[in-house]
Amino acid sequence: MLGCLVLASDGNGHRGSRGCGVALVRSLWAIQGVRRASCLLLPWLVLGTRAVGIVESGLVPSLVRKLTVEHEDVQELILDTLTGCLQVEAFEALASGAVRILKEKLNHPSVEIRSRVAQALMAISVPLEGKNMIFDEDVFPDLVSLLDDESAEVRANAAGTLMYAAVTTQGKYAAINNDGIDCLLPLVHDPTSKVRLYSIKALTMLAEAPEGRRALLFHVPEFQQHLADPSEAVQNAAKIAIEVIEWKP
Repeated sequence: MLGCLVLASDGNGHRGSRGCGVALVRSLWAIQGVRRASCLLLPWLVLGTRAVGIVESGLVPSLVRKLTVEHEDVQELILDTLTGCLQVEAFEALASGAVRILKEKLNHPSVEIRSRVAQALMAISVPLEGKNMIFDEDVFPDLVSLLDDESAEVRANAAGTLMYAAVTTQGKYAAINNDGIDCLLPLVHDPTSKVRLYSIKALTMLAEAPEGRRALLFHVPEFQQHLADPSEAVQNAAKIAIEVIEWKP
């Protein structure tokens, strides 16, 4: 079955890869060795096809279910694949209880699992339905706790999820009420630029609530420090954050 990658390829691994992606997902029901070999190829196929084949074949719920039963190394690969699928379409995953399952793994002892779970949650929180489900499943306390994680990738993905989930009013107040401001502020000075960027953007979302704006007015100098940040994206985010925090109705 895995030979279809060679037989269907045009030399760049694109032609026929949708069908192979579907076959590989279905092979997750096979013996352990085949399951792992299939999963090793899944993230590559998602990159090549934008996961359209897997999504259109209705196999996302199968990926979500497999997260509860597979070994850790296979879970990592499934999470990589699921994140790619979520960037195409999140509704099937949401209907399959993906947020609840992902929430249960946010405090996994493996940093690789935690990072990938937070990344999947960031992808699923882009559409409004995902933002609402993050709120309904009470994921905010777990996300805030991950802002202190030892892994920069986990911190970045947790801050990124808060950034998207706090677009809604209920999301803003859920983050604020779970000490999101106090936990995000130290990350404004994180050594990793992606952490700084997502943290500043998340705080900007919280500053749109009157309570958030009042709390952050005392911290404008911290944002001003990053107007000369080595990252241009962080510079721009800091400038917008200051404008939002200092805005007067």
